[in-house]
Amino acid sequence: MMTAPPAYLLDANIFIEAHKRYYAFDICPGYWTALLSHHNGAHLRSIDRVRDELISQADALSQWIQQQVPASFFAATGDRQVTEVFSNVVAWVQNKAQYLPAAKTAFAAGADGWLVAYARVHGLIVATDEVQNPGIRRRVPIPNVCDAFGVDCIDTFNMLRALGARFH
Repeated sequence: MMTAPPAYLLDANIFIEAHKRYYAFDICPGYWTALLSHHNGAHLRSIDRVRDELISQADALSQWIQQQVPASFFAATGDRQVTEVFSNVVAWVQNKAQYLPAAKTAFAAGADGWLVAYARVHGLIVATDEVQNPGIRRRVPIPNVCDAFGVDCIDTFNMLRALGARFH
């Protein structure tokens, strides 16, 4: 019996890196079609705060998000459970002496903590191109936080493989 692939929660860099580098709209439109297709199959989504980051730029990615991506792709993060976990995530980061104050402030203000909180509450795997780095001080990598909160984390290419994505 085949099991359905797990559901993934996408970090902003899954969109941004693909758009700027290896899956630009004019080079690999299949990547963007696959994202929408897997969302429709209930395997991919992101959060409202990632959407806000993505549409803040005046570029082709922002246009695609606004014109092609259904609102259902970006889940709301305002519910009580997610907010509570987000508070715990931020407190954990604030209590880690290794991170510089500027890194802690940037993390608390951005979407990353919300992404981890939403994934934790909803049992999703975070997809990000950030890598775990236990000794880093200047920023707070999502995989470090995921590890601390028992949230699985995967990169773009392994997510695409797990979903069985193929670009022809």
